[in-house]
Parts: sequence; C-alpha cells; structure tokens
Amino acid sequence: MTDCIFCKIIAGNIPCAKIYEDDATLAFLDIGPCSDGHTLVIPKKHYETLDQCDPETMAAVGETLTNVALALVNALDIHGYNVVCNNGSQAGQEVPHLHFHIIPCKGNQKCVKLASQGQYAPGQMENIRKTIADALAR
Repeated sequence: MTDCIFCKIIAGNIPCAKIYEDDATLAFLDIGPCSDGHTLVIPKKHYETLDQCDPETMAAVGETLTNVALALVNALDIHGYNVVCNNGSQAGQEVPHLHFHIIPCKGNQKCVKLASQGQYAPGQMENIRKTIADALAR
C-alpha cells in the first residue's frame, strides 16, 4: 500500500525506533506512547484488520507479541501490560494497517480500562451466541 505509513516504515522510507524484526513482523516504539516502552507489533504484509489476516501471518505476529512482551517485562521491570488491537475506525484504529499495541504498566498504573460493562437481557446472550456460532460453522 503506497499511502500506508506502516508500509513505508517497513520499506525503510520512514525511520522507526526498531525493537525487533524478522521476515514476517516488525516491532517498534510508538511515537505517541501511553507509557515508556509502548511498542507496536505489525505484520510486514499489509492487512487492514485482524479478520483479513491469514493464519500463518497471525501465528508469526503472535510469536513476536509474546517475545516482545517478555522483553518489555524483563527490560523495564514492569508488572503488567495491555495488548490492544483496534480494528476499524469506529474501534479507534488510526492507521489502516493491522497492528497491536503492547502498553507497559508500572506500579499501580492502569493503562487501559474497558468501557463500562453492561448486561444481557434474558435470552439475549443465547441468541447472540447462536448467531456467532452459526457464522463460524459456515
């Protein structure tokens, strides 16, 4: 994708603070960090969202996520971290290239908090479960 900033970073046209790179993935520090060590992990192949990504690439991304998270824990002496993946602009995705944020938390700091949680109406949970399960079965 010629207009994708992450594709330009992968191609070496835009610099980044690279932490890790292999044939399928790249990990680098976020330029607008939520906390020290806030890292992005991306596939080198362009996918806009998680649901578009092939299983082999996701396996490589998962391995990089695990290794980088462990390195952050060891290097920065953190006791927790959030892994966040926004998919689509409505979900807060700002760069249309699949990416995962690893956000270190220090001390009692809570980096990411889920929006307020609601409850299902009677029978609603089962209806939604069945709809999703049926879609998976196709």
